[in-house]
Amino acid sequence: MNIHAIRAIYLFELARTWRTLFQSIASPVLSTSLYFVVFGSAIGSRMQEIDGVGYGAYIVPGLIMLTLLTESISNASFGIYMPRYSGTIYEVLSAPISPFEIVVGYVGAAATKSVILGLLILVTARLFVPFGIEHPFVMVAFLVLTSVTFSLFGFIIGVWADGWERLQIVPLLIITPLTFLGGSFYSISMLPPFWQNLTLFNPVVYLVSGFRWSFYGTSDFGVGLSLAMTGVFLLLCLTAVWWIFRTGYRLKA
Repeated sequence: MNIHAIRAIYLFELARTWRTLFQSIASPVLSTSLYFVVFGSAIGSRMQEIDGVGYGAYIVPGLIMLTLLTESISNASFGIYMPRYSGTIYEVLSAPISPFEIVVGYVGAAATKSVILGLLILVTARLFVPFGIEHPFVMVAFLVLTSVTFSLFGFIIGVWADGWERLQIVPLLIITPLTFLGGSFYSISMLPPFWQNLTLFNPVVYLVSGFRWSFYGTSDFGVGLSLAMTGVFLLLCLTAVWWIFRTGYRLKA
């Protein structure tokens, strides 16, 4: 394994984060803080508990997951699209670097940014609402696994996109609505039976549910099912990335 190549790609992508600190870190944290102010403090104080958890604390895992998904996709897609847009991707492909090392460098950097952002939002949320974490190791496992999985998904989008607007289509029109409809602000059991059954086809539901379980020990689905669904999506993303490098789709054309 070419550790030097992975390290070079990884550090280059992280350096871009520090150069755009406000856009990459401060802006998502501030935006999520507004959710805590409005939903957690203002509205949450007037709502009943859900599964024995105060509403302000109940939405913390969902809001972290919302930011985690969108930022993982955004960071990874932009990271691979820029070399394609500028043409420097051909230098990377012609270098003595394997596809595995390229993916580890780009996806690893995007996942690292997302994990850091998730932890920052976790600390920020503590300033607005009190909450505890019953299973911290499971919480970290979900945080890392989700970041890696959706960074891979973002990598795929960055290869697929043929323009700047396409980079925003999936996070804006698909991932964000699925997260809002995936139990970020409510329990699935509060929905009518028809919508409960329809929600089962939303993969984000299982991520939010498992992540919430790591905080409060309560969830709409078993934590095993949530981990299994995340693993299935990770496997699908890995298969798609393998196919991209196997065929050279949009990389060598």
